[in-house]
Amino acid sequence: MPEQLQKKWWKESVVYQIYPRSFNDSNGDGIGDLQGIIEKLDYLSLLGVDVIWLSPVYRSPNDDNGYDISDYRAIMDEFGTMEDWETLLKEVHARGLKLIMDLVVNHTSDEHSWFLESRSSKDNPRRKWYWWRPGVDGGEPNNWGSVFSGPAWTFDETTGEYYLHLFSRKQPDLNWENPEVREAIYDMMRWWLEKGIDGFRMDVINFISKVPELPDGFVPEGEKYGLGAPSFMNGPRIHEFLREMNRKVLSNYDIMTVGEMPGVDVEEAVRYTGKDREELNMVFQFEHMELDSGSGGKWDLRPLKLTDLKQSLTRWQKELEGRGWNSLYWNNHDQPRIVSRWGDDGKYRVKSAKMLATLLHMMQGTPYVYQGEELGMTNVRFNSIDHYRDIETLNMYREKVADGWDPKAILHAIHVKGRDNARTPIQWNDSDHAGFTDGTPWIPVNPNFHEINAEQALKDPDSVFHHYRKLIALRKEHPIIVYGTYDLILPDHDRIFAYTRTLGREKLLVVCNFYGEETRFCLPEEIRYREKELLIANDKVDEAEGIRSFPLRPYEARVYKLS
Repeated sequence: MPEQLQKKWWKESVVYQIYPRSFNDSNGDGIGDLQGIIEKLDYLSLLGVDVIWLSPVYRSPNDDNGYDISDYRAIMDEFGTMEDWETLLKEVHARGLKLIMDLVVNHTSDEHSWFLESRSSKDNPRRKWYWWRPGVDGGEPNNWGSVFSGPAWTFDETTGEYYLHLFSRKQPDLNWENPEVREAIYDMMRWWLEKGIDGFRMDVINFISKVPELPDGFVPEGEKYGLGAPSFMNGPRIHEFLREMNRKVLSNYDIMTVGEMPGVDVEEAVRYTGKDREELNMVFQFEHMELDSGSGGKWDLRPLKLTDLKQSLTRWQKELEGRGWNSLYWNNHDQPRIVSRWGDDGKYRVKSAKMLATLLHMMQGTPYVYQGEELGMTNVRFNSIDHYRDIETLNMYREKVADGWDPKAILHAIHVKGRDNARTPIQWNDSDHAGFTDGTPWIPVNPNFHEINAEQALKDPDSVFHHYRKLIALRKEHPIIVYGTYDLILPDHDRIFAYTRTLGREKLLVVCNFYGEETRFCLPEEIRYREKELLIANDKVDEAEGIRSFPLRPYEARVYKLS
């Protein structure tokens, strides 16, 4: 049986990502927490999702909002207790939902006991659990830059050496070359799985294998630091490590695994997710998320070209077909809000949010919904850097201001691409702080919560929420949405993104106008049918209307079942 027809629960699921700090605050301290999530589980049941992906809730000093873990087997005090977490898991399962946890094992916090021992002396048994190197010519061991700006090395006076951190200086990288490190991580993973979780989302998991020599990287023109990625992205032993993890841990449980993998291409993804590879179920890839970035990276803004998006998503659909499995997403805690990014967050906010959702959810793969996406939440435009909290954003701002950049231009880039766009609190209602907290929120609420909130969306049958709800329900009713093959049509059309899905004699036709001007759709002659049924649309449609040729209104989306 081809891979795409191998039935699995994680293929048929829709995943909802919760960023706990911004989801719902139950105790008035301004920070979302586990009891706050429990309060909203019925809301998620109503939406119809199957799996909750919980961003890190482990003990952490919060340098990178929980992605710097100081104790993998304890809960961050701000979020609650282990008893709260166990109650959450019980309540999730009681509703027929599943829970997957974030696995952050490329690095720990510098406050983790492993690192405290590692830095205590060169002779400590855990010294080789991290990457330590002496300086070279009075500077860092190599020229790599950190993902969060600045050098990827920090000098530690205790032993007179530098340690590697691909991210914040408070996130030292673990040395996966050391089998003791791997065994400690596998033991921790088994501990959580025995508690009853349903899988892992694995943070930058394709960074765990480094070229042991850690050679200098190429320095692009105008940049201070070298590109270390060729030495740590999809590194030399990555497949060996993941197969070992699968053999020793993952294969013993019926779970879902998805690896976040910057820089992965389709062929690499097949090696990570192919059924015979025994590694992971699926990967998060970033190719489509980088199409509106210039040569200078994410802060170098350029407009999206629709034909580029069609080529990228189609390549992943077709080349993984029968060989691997796609994860489908527009948003997460690291990405700006999609309706502001590629839709229209003004006049056509509701309609464009529905179009983008339809376009994604009808593809082959497992869809992910990021909190607030189902409400059509938008980017926030704080007028001062003082309102931002994200370490990547703050480091970049400081560095570029120091280099003489115009602060207004930097702030504009942050408005468009900053990670805090996804991290403003969920807008539950139009009361103070959008109903997120009775206290002062850890980051300001988006001021548009009076118009955009869950209470209002639930009451409005034409809301973005109810459109997502219908998309998720259709996925459960029609196996073709999960298992059908994908084919792009009108590849060169610069306004319309349209494709078909095929399973046996059934065919779906998905037609989306990606822009705010009317355009005309013409069905290719080779697509023939006897009967058509409109499954979902984001505008009023006369079902008697023919589909050989019809006008598409701004941001209009339609899905037909053809037979």
